[in-house]
Amino acid sequence: MDGAALIAEILKIEETEFLSCYPRNPVIEECTKRGIRPILCRQERVGVGIADGYTRIRRGKVNGVFAAQAGPGIENAFPGVAQAYSENVPILILPGGMGSGRQYRHPTFSAVDVFAPVTKWSARASTVQEIPDLMRQAYHAMRTGKGGPVLLEIPQEVWDQDFDDELGYEPVRPYPLAPDPTAIAEAAKLLLEAKNPIIWAGQGVLYAEASDAVIELAELIPAPVMMTNPGKSAIPENHPLALGASTRSRPRMLSEFMDRADLVFAIGSSLTITNFGPKVPPGKRIVHSTNDPSDINKDYRADHAVIGDAKLVAEALIAEIKEQRGAVEESAAQGLKDEVASIKAAWLADWNDHRTSGEVPINQYRVIQELMNTVDRDQVIITHDSGSPREQMMSSWESTRSGSYMGWGKSTQLGYGLGLNMGAKLAAPDKICINVMGDAAIGMTGMDLETAARNGIATLTIVFNNGVMGAERDVLVLSTEKYGALDVGGNYAKVAEGLNVQSQRIESPDDIVSAIKEAVAITQSGSPYLLEFVVKEGHDFSRDKVAGL
Repeated sequence: MDGAALIAEILKIEETEFLSCYPRNPVIEECTKRGIRPILCRQERVGVGIADGYTRIRRGKVNGVFAAQAGPGIENAFPGVAQAYSENVPILILPGGMGSGRQYRHPTFSAVDVFAPVTKWSARASTVQEIPDLMRQAYHAMRTGKGGPVLLEIPQEVWDQDFDDELGYEPVRPYPLAPDPTAIAEAAKLLLEAKNPIIWAGQGVLYAEASDAVIELAELIPAPVMMTNPGKSAIPENHPLALGASTRSRPRMLSEFMDRADLVFAIGSSLTITNFGPKVPPGKRIVHSTNDPSDINKDYRADHAVIGDAKLVAEALIAEIKEQRGAVEESAAQGLKDEVASIKAAWLADWNDHRTSGEVPINQYRVIQELMNTVDRDQVIITHDSGSPREQMMSSWESTRSGSYMGWGKSTQLGYGLGLNMGAKLAAPDKICINVMGDAAIGMTGMDLETAARNGIATLTIVFNNGVMGAERDVLVLSTEKYGALDVGGNYAKVAEGLNVQSQRIESPDDIVSAIKEAVAITQSGSPYLLEFVVKEGHDFSRDKVAGL
């Protein structure tokens, strides 16, 4: 077999179901011969997003793959790979490359060199004989330790070289890191000594499938659980110890319990400081658990660290706490749950006018509330887009199943949620997969609605159309008033119709529920749908102050 067939054969062994791609890459046809379905996108960064969303829902057990052509194809993919890198998503990028004789002739684009800063691992095959070993290394990098995109560049002549050896390739197993028992004993001691500990759950909890273990740990300590942006839905947010998730916006109970916390136990999180994530206030003790030692003492000084897989760490802590102290009195956990519920009820009451608003243009929180009331959230996978939809969704959408929300935002590209949503639907075809985006975001990637229609990917896209780039207007007021620099506009329902996607444009709050029901019914019949809501400008985000920040 030649190089292209060899790679396709390995992808098949690794249980690859879909190949996100665009448009000229020899591996596409070879994958098709082996029953790996190609999903041809309209724009490369959306193609990367499809692979990203697929991987998030499969938890890295089966990794999303994106194939690009040499030169402009892989150049266009850079934003998507950079986004996946910032979010630690393990996906495989397979670009074509120029022939080896021209690798360093200006202006040849060298993917392996250019993408090195935004990949966990990258390599270039110099001969077809190297491919099995390089693919093995790529999958090991994706499945062990902290995730991240990997890239294998295939020069032009390697695609066509004959591979005559016995393949002998086997699927690469993950090797989760077990924690040091001494570190576990010290962490348990610190948690038990703390008067007001809080658990900080990151997306590592999702990849490790540690939700049940983290819940058991929280009940045992007892401690409330807050979540990061990418960690949202690490535990169901309707659990009585769940405080919700934080970006710049956050639920009030998260702010209040973070204020009073004397110890933050971060699990499955890098504790990276970003513009779009929670921060640890000064004066808190930190116990930091991550599967990557380089995260420790990176942005915060750790009082203690535990290196390991989130599920193995949580399970070890449960056993150690029971050994050191025994079971907690049920009344202690119940008292904490009652306090969380009381703060949550007061916060929801303060936001009730937004959630039930009859305003025209429509209030975004009314749409989110009606969506929660109308769909079966146990059957939903949902994501936000960048900007205002992220801030509105992060605090107000309550996930009821672990892994049912795809949060993102360390990098924050407009339009990225569209690809994530398609990838999620490919990974979980029986789920209702929803992306909530703004009018600026759909302007970036909206043509790929046609990708969903052409491939029968039955996603629901919700567009908040307020005619302005709302998240930026507070810093560019003068240019907005003088030149309309941030004004954007359009009828996106008509755009969707032109791209073979059924759609509705909703201008009255009285029509929200019926429109959602129709849209969900269409997606469940196998076709994508777009709902465009004409909404108020809206800059009202839940940002209860955390002391020290």
